[in-house]
Amino acid sequence: MTVAAELPPRLLRVAPSSSAGVRVLAVVSALSVITLLAALAGLGLDGRTITGAPAWLKPAKFAVSLAVYCATLAWMLTLVQGRPGLVRGAAWTSAVALALELLLIVVQVVRGTTSHFNVAPGFDAAVFQAMGALVALVFLAAVGTGVLLARQRGLPRVLGAGVRGGLAVAVLGMLVAVLMLINRDYSAGGAHTVGGPDGGPGLPVVGWSTEHGDLRIAHFVGLHALQVLPLLAWLLQRYATRLTDTACLRLVWLVTAAASGLVVLLAWQAERGLPLLHPDAPVLTAAACGAALLAAATAYVLVHGLQPATVALMVFDP
Repeated sequence: MTVAAELPPRLLRVAPSSSAGVRVLAVVSALSVITLLAALAGLGLDGRTITGAPAWLKPAKFAVSLAVYCATLAWMLTLVQGRPGLVRGAAWTSAVALALELLLIVVQVVRGTTSHFNVAPGFDAAVFQAMGALVALVFLAAVGTGVLLARQRGLPRVLGAGVRGGLAVAVLGMLVAVLMLINRDYSAGGAHTVGGPDGGPGLPVVGWSTEHGDLRIAHFVGLHALQVLPLLAWLLQRYATRLTDTACLRLVWLVTAAASGLVVLLAWQAERGLPLLHPDAPVLTAAACGAALLAAATAYVLVHGLQPATVALMVFDP
């Protein structure tokens, strides 16, 4: 490959004026880990259930997600050079909003009620409205970070594509929350289950409905593309030495497109009221067509993307 496997030294240096912003995300990530430990203890000691699930399961899941998200966003912001004020703004906005959201989730668990989609008059409705505003801030900060990285010069092409693609798919995953808010067949405040009320039988750990559509699946896949795509880009850049830089770049683009399509497909399946493990014929057909296109495009890139020296070796040294 024509690009070094590691970041240029200047991209490894965090500007002093923006390091405080990166640190606050690290602090929230650490606090999320502590919350996870407390929630795990709650799962063992507190037998209460909320909407059919163990009371402390939701804080545990959110704590894991927020810890990973904050750590990933902190790393991505270190790649932005020359915009310390904007970096601090994105970091502090995300950190404070996510910390408050996790706190509100824990408060509602302690009170023995739900946090999301709870529009009961008084405190519960105020909590849900506050969480909506906090999520909007996180969304805007993610979009802002994506713009900063899109304008950043000097990033290795493959890694840059992975970082930008991961953020784009994550933003798409965040938008799935809009579908939850307008899903009001069984709850005035919205719901993540389509075709039935929230709660009921679900898959182990994640709790995704096994009887109805569940928009949380598309939301989850979109958000965690934020980690998967940069990792894939780094692995290609580091270990795919027989492929050209352009081939690796195209593979990252392909996976970004596939991840986006998967988020849309999962949201569509949920909107049809279908559980993850029981898709119908249209969903299966769309998935099969998408998988076939991805396989064909990937094969083309791999066949035509070998380094010249590798091609010569394959021709003359069978």
